[in-house]
Amino acid sequence: MPSDLGSVLPGLLGFDHVGVAVADLEAAMTFYRDLLGMRVVHREDNLDQQVAEVILTAGEVGIVSNQLQLLMPLSEHSVLQRFLVKHGAGLHHVAYAVSDVRSASTTLRHYGVRVLYDAPRAGTRGSQINFVHPKDTGGVLLEFVEHAAADPHSVQSSRG
Repeated sequence: MPSDLGSVLPGLLGFDHVGVAVADLEAAMTFYRDLLGMRVVHREDNLDQQVAEVILTAGEVGIVSNQLQLLMPLSEHSVLQRFLVKHGAGLHHVAYAVSDVRSASTTLRHYGVRVLYDAPRAGTRGSQINFVHPKDTGGVLLEFVEHAAADPHSVQSSRG
């Protein structure tokens, strides 16, 4: 594996968000919104991932690197539910924006990095996502996000 994967990973745009697993979405949202002053910029149920999610920002709306994603399982069969049972609430993943998640996944696989999905899956606000196994990243689950072209919160929109 190259010592500087960023030099070979196509289309890495930068940090996107931190995902936090929670058992009670309303309580978590209240804490971050009411006590820390963060603003809710998006909320949806992602049935493909079986999670309810809220995106909050600490800065101006549209500055992606200030975003926090709260995730709550929608069913006992959700992968996130298994995570909560095993690890409890807390840091779930760190996400990076890429211009082409399929190409990034192919490159990572080429270097022996385990990517969780064979093909990208539906993410927040119409994005396409894939994850990298934490055993290949020093213990951190990484998510790569290709934002939908029309997403006003994407890195591309935020940076020009």
